[in-house]
Amino acid sequence: MSAGRHLLVIDARFYETLADELCRGAIAAADAANASYERVSVPGVLEIPAALAMALELQPGRHDGFVLLGCVIRGETSHYDIVAVQSARTISDLAVSRTLAVGSGILTVETQAQAWSRARVSEGDKGGTAANAALAMIDLRRRMAAIGPED
Repeated sequence: MSAGRHLLVIDARFYETLADELCRGAIAAADAANASYERVSVPGVLEIPAALAMALELQPGRHDGFVLLGCVIRGETSHYDIVAVQSARTISDLAVSRTLAVGSGILTVETQAQAWSRARVSEGDKGGTAANAALAMIDLRRRMAAIGPED
């Protein structure tokens, strides 16, 4: 079920070095699975759902799955909660309503040390995990489509 899988990797650049490490893991996982990919960047995690919606609207059928990467680190205000909840809710709504194959590597952490532990390819490799999740969901969607509805 692995033939012809093309991913769109969307990374939020607010924490640039973390985003690059998450992308490094995602790209390595895509390469290991012989999947092709494109990468686009957005300013922050709140912009990821909009970029996903743009890809769906402006490039329908171009991508088999989506890898979403970024980091939200808790600060002193409630902004963390808004960013984390609203982005996750919008991504989930799009994924469910459009039957998207999505792998989310959006980290929600308390500290930069936690973020690095999860992002670093040699440790948590959440970028690679997200890419593998998107690839698994592509395969699942293809299997379900091949089976079709019950008679």
